[in-house]
Amino acid sequence: MTQKRLNKILAEAGVASRRGADKLIEEGVVKVNGKVVTEMGLQCDPNVDAILVYNRKIKGPEKKLTVVVNKPKGYVCSNKRLNNEKLAIDLVADCQRRMYTVGRLDRDTTGLLIITNDGDLAKKVSHPSSNLVKKYLVKVLADISDEHLKIISKGTLIEGKWIKPASVKKLRRGTITVGVKEGKKHEVRLMVQAAGLEIISLSRIAIGNLHLGTLPLGASRPLTEKDLASIFG
Repeated sequence: MTQKRLNKILAEAGVASRRGADKLIEEGVVKVNGKVVTEMGLQCDPNVDAILVYNRKIKGPEKKLTVVVNKPKGYVCSNKRLNNEKLAIDLVADCQRRMYTVGRLDRDTTGLLIITNDGDLAKKVSHPSSNLVKKYLVKVLADISDEHLKIISKGTLIEGKWIKPASVKKLRRGTITVGVKEGKKHEVRLMVQAAGLEIISLSRIAIGNLHLGTLPLGASRPLTEKDLASIFG
């Protein structure tokens, strides 16, 4: 008998991330052997115990699939569709699995986005202990001066905490790259705007050592084991 935490079993079956599975348990929609689960850390054996979500029996562990997409503007990083909005997961071609995004890009930000059904990978990439730098390409209207770079490098106050970028580099007249680790909402936009610069476009081009490269806008591709290792390498 091989027992695992219930939220891990649900994540491996592609029902939700571990955090999402905890929310389902809190909502009282998960049953084990006919009883609604109330214990968050319950241990189960998926080969022995009957596990239901919304009264539907879950299947065994899904085959792990992780893809990278080049997200265009107008797509939302969510699994809940509101008012016919476009979801980033729609960009994963011919996918029948339940997938979810690793972190988020706001509606107007383009670029590198990881989408997976691997809850352990999602947690590892998102957790601060991984110390991953997410790099963004920022285009602005003005000619970027040394003073602009100094202001951006000093950081800004976001959600009550002073946040500094991991790196700032000017590429040409109105284009810079900004690397961040914190993962605060709109942090790159806020840092650049704090320098008085108006953003034309913002695109994520790298997560750790995984780079967007030449992947066309709106396209997706599966990540190989080498790709996955390169994120943390």
